[in-house]
Amino acid sequence: MKTHALATGLVHRSTNGLNSFMPRRSVLIAVATAAATLVSPFGFAQTPSTPRRERLRIICTGPAGSVPDTIARRFAEELTGVFAQQVVVDNRAGAAGQIAVQALKSAPPDGSTWLLGQGALASLYPTLYEKLGYEPARDLRPVSLAAEMNLGVVVGPAVPADVDSIASLIDWMRRNPASANAASPGTGTLPHILEAMLFDKAGLDWRHVPYPGGPPAMVALLGGQVAVLVLPEGLLLPHLANLANSTSPPSAAGARLRMLGTSGLERSRFSPGVPTLVEQGYARSEMREWFAFFLPGGASASVAEEASAAVNTVVAREELGRRFHDAAMVAVHSTPAQLAAKVDEDRRAWAPLLVSAGIRGD
Repeated sequence: MKTHALATGLVHRSTNGLNSFMPRRSVLIAVATAAATLVSPFGFAQTPSTPRRERLRIICTGPAGSVPDTIARRFAEELTGVFAQQVVVDNRAGAAGQIAVQALKSAPPDGSTWLLGQGALASLYPTLYEKLGYEPARDLRPVSLAAEMNLGVVVGPAVPADVDSIASLIDWMRRNPASANAASPGTGTLPHILEAMLFDKAGLDWRHVPYPGGPPAMVALLGGQVAVLVLPEGLLLPHLANLANSTSPPSAAGARLRMLGTSGLERSRFSPGVPTLVEQGYARSEMREWFAFFLPGGASASVAEEASAAVNTVVAREELGRRFHDAAMVAVHSTPAQLAAKVDEDRRAWAPLLVSAGIRGD
């Protein structure tokens, strides 16, 4: 069993001390953009104080309570009165975001409907899935990055307390093949790909258990129905309160769940006591998940620029940055051209690796 996709962040409004797995050119773009957010960096026209659109619908790839849902709703609140008089979130979870993309394809290309989804929709899924149902270059018009975050590898009550590292987890899974399973928020999602990269490389006979989003996967982990789960930190930390601000090893945190590793290049500021996967010898597992806004493929470049300008306006707000920080995420922005370049960079960086590793989403 194999699957999953991977990505990284680009343009930061604020810095969280973590580096993305991407070419350094992207990092330079990120720094330059972050330094300029307060001065309308891309020459956008000012967003009108009274938006001419009455309603904006943001289609979201995750269910209520999921990471994409949190991102979509935070932006919806801030975009109200900036891009449209009313902004609503339409949750279309399932099939690793493909249901949401199909809904976007049927929407008018006038800027009244956006998609908030994982970057893998545009960059990696064409490699992961033999039958995708959409063509990213044709059906998804890039608008802007929205948020980025680290992933965490966590184990639950089904795993003995003495399992306190990725190496010991792999040893335990090898000795207990009947319990060697890992959950994710869907087949072909970035957490699924990270699991495949860790466990396939170790030669484990393991089982992937997909769920329609992070919240139901967490319920299964807490109930002991699955052994391992990979999710963005923001969904994990509420269940790891003792670990969030601790500098102690995860086995000493006393939490019901134990986070064994994070996916950034450096330790996360949100869970400094947890070693990275890179520290533990899994260099290729460095990644940061990112989410972005897209329009229907038929939307014009001018509509995409207008939408991106609105995202830039709200990302510069301190309140939005604080709320994303509280959820262990970073609010980010890019121009449509920069997002298109990032999609292409991810595809070029990861598609060969996924093919050589035999990771598939079907």
